[in-house]
Amino acid sequence: MDILQLIQSNLLTPIILFFLFGIIAARIKSDLKIPEAVSEFLPIYLLAAIGLHGGIEMRNTGFENMLLPMLVAIGLSLLFTLNHYQILRRLGKFNIFDSYALASTYGAVGAVTFSVGLSFLKNQGVTSEGYLAAVLAILEPVAFILAIFLTNMAVSKQIRQKKQSFTNDDASEIDVGLQEITTKLSQVLRESVTGKAIVILLGSIVIGYVIGEEGFGSIKIVFDEMFTGAIVIFMIEMGIIAGQRLEDIKKVGPFLIAFAIVMPTFNGIVGVLVATLMNLSLGGAVMFGLLLASASFIAAPAVLRYAIPQAKPSLYITSALGITFPYNIIVLLPIMFTISTIVHGGDVSIDLFDYVVGNLM
Repeated sequence: MDILQLIQSNLLTPIILFFLFGIIAARIKSDLKIPEAVSEFLPIYLLAAIGLHGGIEMRNTGFENMLLPMLVAIGLSLLFTLNHYQILRRLGKFNIFDSYALASTYGAVGAVTFSVGLSFLKNQGVTSEGYLAAVLAILEPVAFILAIFLTNMAVSKQIRQKKQSFTNDDASEIDVGLQEITTKLSQVLRESVTGKAIVILLGSIVIGYVIGEEGFGSIKIVFDEMFTGAIVIFMIEMGIIAGQRLEDIKKVGPFLIAFAIVMPTFNGIVGVLVATLMNLSLGGAVMFGLLLASASFIAAPAVLRYAIPQAKPSLYITSALGITFPYNIIVLLPIMFTISTIVHGGDVSIDLFDYVVGNLM
């Protein structure tokens, strides 16, 4: 199967079709919407299901075997976040606040994208290392904490420079401002770690680790067999939200549109290759790459609107949800799967390899 056939096959899966259906519903101004109670329940369910499988896999694999992938993922996430900032600030000419907000959005991970990736692999008859769910939980706050820390450091530096030319009274007010910055960072750190998504994911991982395969049997019908169905319903809502933001894509500009496609592609392919070097399976390499390629569009607004209020939400929400998310689940997943198949010695022709590389360069 070549890459075009794989993309076409992916387009015809229920998850992608329902996502596109949601976009169409939004564009024709339909009053279709997912009930609020269901909308709040589905992310909790998906994270719980991912966490349970991750905890069971951690028990089967052993923590020592997942330590290296976790540390490498953290290192790459921090490195990519800094790289994103330099590109956005120097080439994109974005201000410091938008640059750090966008950099952290694309340095963080998307749990919804991760869920779709698991379903994609299932359709291909491929499995992955379940402990990557724990890596997902760790990576969620890392990029935000780094970006917020660097933003506050930059702002405090500017304030200190101005302080030298002010009077004692003005200097006292600036000291108060610096204390507020420090307080904000600590609050963001606490909220990032204790946020609903992280708590559910980590809690489910612990529970999965404790109950193991035997304990999971009694709830398997809910957290395994119904998993894909839940994603399908959630994709309708994601499609509706993405469809409502299509008009905003024009406002983000061609540079950010290109960034929202090129950087996830680069990050994802690097992730696949690095994961392969760490001896992750074919599916594990795809999921590792997807962790680094995805952008956060659920946690990002909640954290960044408070932590970096000067940044424009229209930029990081629209680019992550309106551009990167559809691109990742429709196009990039098949690309990463193809590359992972090649580097794992799968039966893929060299012509296909040339096609993929030629389109990425």
